[in-house]
Amino acid sequence: MNSSLQPTPPAQATHGEAATAPSLPQQLHKVVLVMDLVESVRLMAANEAAVVNQWRGFVHHATTVVLPDCKGRMVKSLGDGMLVEFDQPTDAVRAALTLHKYFAPLNDTLPASQRLYLRAGLNATNLYADENDVYGHGVNLAARVADLAAPGETIITASVFDGIVVGMDAEVEDRGESYLKHWPEPVRTWAIHSVTAGSSAIRAQVPEGTALDFRPSIAVVPFETRSHAAEQFVIGELIADGVIAQLARSPDLRVISRLSTTAFRGRTSSAGEIGRHLEATFVLGGSYVTYGDKVVIMAQLTDNRREEVIWADRLTGDLRDLMETQSELLDALCSACSRALLNDVVQRTLVLPLPQLDSNALLLGGITLMHRSTPRDLQRSHQLLEAVVDRHKRVATPWAWLAKWHIMQVVQGLSSEPARDFRRAIDTADRALDLEPASSLAMAIKGHALCHLGEDVDASHRLLQEATQSNPNDPMAWLYNSVWSTMWGTPEDSMVEAENALHLSPLDPQKYYFEMMLATSCASLERWERAIELCRSSLLKNRYHLPTIRTLLIAQHELGFEKDAKETFSLLMQLQPHLTVQQYLAAGGESPLRQRVAKALTNLGLRVH
Repeated sequence: MNSSLQPTPPAQATHGEAATAPSLPQQLHKVVLVMDLVESVRLMAANEAAVVNQWRGFVHHATTVVLPDCKGRMVKSLGDGMLVEFDQPTDAVRAALTLHKYFAPLNDTLPASQRLYLRAGLNATNLYADENDVYGHGVNLAARVADLAAPGETIITASVFDGIVVGMDAEVEDRGESYLKHWPEPVRTWAIHSVTAGSSAIRAQVPEGTALDFRPSIAVVPFETRSHAAEQFVIGELIADGVIAQLARSPDLRVISRLSTTAFRGRTSSAGEIGRHLEATFVLGGSYVTYGDKVVIMAQLTDNRREEVIWADRLTGDLRDLMETQSELLDALCSACSRALLNDVVQRTLVLPLPQLDSNALLLGGITLMHRSTPRDLQRSHQLLEAVVDRHKRVATPWAWLAKWHIMQVVQGLSSEPARDFRRAIDTADRALDLEPASSLAMAIKGHALCHLGEDVDASHRLLQEATQSNPNDPMAWLYNSVWSTMWGTPEDSMVEAENALHLSPLDPQKYYFEMMLATSCASLERWERAIELCRSSLLKNRYHLPTIRTLLIAQHELGFEKDAKETFSLLMQLQPHLTVQQYLAAGGESPLRQRVAKALTNLGLRVH
């Protein structure tokens, strides 16, 4: 490379000139690209005019097309080399890989001895920069590592390697440590290459029969500031961190790790590109702006398969709220996002034929519709769950949820033979446990069915306890332990277990069910006011859920709110016009609370037989 491309040292003033010497340029963190023409001396000696003309064409292409697109600034170009600066390693890598392609069409027409190749070196460093030049030993290092490059290669240092995502920005080849001329210690370097369809960036498909994770996946990319102030950038990280932490607590979503999504900070990648790289079905991102102590967040959720925005909203809150453990602003953002995601999946399951649905849509749609409490939704739920079981016969999770469906038949009063359906639930849960003996979900559902049957109460308790020990973070296991404690244990234990379940599932689409169970625990402890509060909250989410309606009814009756109790009883009769006291008692155990509900129903006029 032409030696004139080395960084120019700042002018040194003599003692007498000290008062008028120019001030030191501002020090900035930059990525430096040094690129030169391989064997330029030999090539020019053979055909100087042609080589100069080709080089001038290359520089024009670089300065008018590639560098503007990659946000690079040409510092200097002299003879056979160029020095360029960038703010981001990803832009510098993209520029280098693109510039290498310039001479390829020409080389196809030239004999091997006349072909033009470039070599490049990249280093990220703090340097002094002004409008004319850049200064510092970090520029020298970029030039030194360029000398290690073979024709057509780009060599990067560790400071650049740490700023790119392997498999997305480039493929790499570790070159180990090299001793460079006039450099005090060995330098670790990598050669980089463009990502291709056959590279390791393409993920292997999961083979049939593997224990699949059917949950829809979501990637939360850092939110972008609309301000250029450096102190504003941390707010986008706070938003992403908080949202990921909240969403990760939902058992129904698979949330891509923070380390993976950080790679997309400041990128212009589409939701589809992000989804393909991270294997995420949905992408949540957006921007924000601050006004004094307030922050305004513009968020949008995209289905990357269709590259279609399915939800967008503008939320305003206090900046200090983002620092709180329970941020109201982030709670609102996460709740709205998870509801939109769930609704999108469920809507697709209602309108599309089963063969056109992904397995995760089949499962999540089946789970959600199971809890919507109408006969039509329950029937569609069964179709969806049977379809996913048929596709993945060797996977435990769909079998476990199909077992839960049989229980819901009884809970919703749609079973003509409750004992038969509880046994079907047990048999189906056993299928899941045969496939995955440690499945906390399958153990919890089987234990729940045994609990309702009442034939082996101790066995049901052992299963439920084993489920929480196997996975202490499984909200369903805690929830069904709470049911057991309500029916066969102590109300105090039921309360603790229900609170645990609700704490582990703040964004669960079945939150109404968790609130109902906590309300039932409160009712068992005769905390009637709290039970009513929880029931009303639950019914706002699912107004047709019969157990919630019955719990509300007993709480109103016990407090003497007869008018309210009669209105609730009327709603119950609309939903279950053929219900009798005998049918109600046959659908569950003989807990004190259940007997109390039966008595209240009798007092309100329900037929015994």
